[in-house]
Amino acid sequence: MTELRDAATADIQYDFDIHDSNAADDLFETYAEMRNRCPVAHTPHYGGHWVATKYDDIHDILRNPTVFSSESVNIPGTIGQDGPMIPIEVDPPDHGIYRKLINPLFSPKRMADLEPQIRALVNELIDQMLESNRVDFVEAFARELPSRVFLALMGWDIADASRFNEWVDLIVLGKPGASEEEATEVRTAAAMEVYAYFAEMIDDRAGSDDAEDITQILINGTFEDRELTQFEVLNILFLFLIGGLHTVQGQLAHTVIFMAENPIVRKQLATDLSLVDSAVEEMLRWESAICPARLVKEDVVLGGVQLRAGDKVLIPFTSANRDEEKFDNADTVDIAREPNPHIAFGAGNHRCVGSHLARLELRIAFEELHRRMPAYRLDPADPPVRHLSQIKGVVKLPLIIGESI
Repeated sequence: MTELRDAATADIQYDFDIHDSNAADDLFETYAEMRNRCPVAHTPHYGGHWVATKYDDIHDILRNPTVFSSESVNIPGTIGQDGPMIPIEVDPPDHGIYRKLINPLFSPKRMADLEPQIRALVNELIDQMLESNRVDFVEAFARELPSRVFLALMGWDIADASRFNEWVDLIVLGKPGASEEEATEVRTAAAMEVYAYFAEMIDDRAGSDDAEDITQILINGTFEDRELTQFEVLNILFLFLIGGLHTVQGQLAHTVIFMAENPIVRKQLATDLSLVDSAVEEMLRWESAICPARLVKEDVVLGGVQLRAGDKVLIPFTSANRDEEKFDNADTVDIAREPNPHIAFGAGNHRCVGSHLARLELRIAFEELHRRMPAYRLDPADPPVRHLSQIKGVVKLPLIIGESI
């Protein structure tokens, strides 16, 4: 009989810090080692927590909200939010009621109707990039596209885009290199500015019947037979801000890094744009940005390891999506991969509500970028800078256009 392991077992201890950006470049090697040596590992950081790295374990966690609660998805426990981020930090049955309100706002049809506007914006940004042979792709495209699309969708002032992006960077990254306490202070200060901004916006819109944008629909929304409180609207908007501005930005940048470093794959896509849809799915698998956590509500055994009620477990989607037991040639990009059951958007009742919008933005961007600028490369004298957090991203990405390695 195999002996059950717990947090005191030496061979499952692993010094892993999800907020250590120095580990970003070697992250996939780290996850591969954990999957092979200790698929459910214990790290001492942030008071100690678990890290699950196998596809089946993470998939099961996502589909078992009774045992693995979403009431606290961050490690450490806060990124400055004032109460639960709705609906991502709400469990059933209330979660289903919130999603019933929110899902139609991001429906496939509603998102598809945005395609002409998004395509026009993508080409406008490409026009600007093509005026030079060297750009920072994050500043010129990866940040601009989701910012302008999402702010228009939400009805937020585009003139405040730089403020929104600055707030999101502070909330997601804290203060790199600082102590946990200092990083939390930075996150909290930025979050309080966000709440103040949105509270003023809600007050200014009070009594309006204009339901054209998502923010106004939420302000006029209901939770069953009552109006949403300002607290509820604020925490929904707070979550939307982070999800809407940061995740697609990172996905675009990581994809361009890969394509710049792998010209054979890039040329395959550029010469056959019918592969765009499957390429989007493969790059989502290859570089999944999101790494949420779950709170263990009752004692449970996961992968032969004893977890206790009150424990936290980190579930990096990108590790699940690189699991060799689930995906053939998991460490190879195949832009024609089929099937591709990745969980870049999660699974179960908390599957990402913005997945349709993200896929649309990525599809149009992949298509137009590789139609209009099929050759580009990294600058060896100025390499990309990645950051690591529970939303992995890229700080800067110098790109030389019109040349290839």
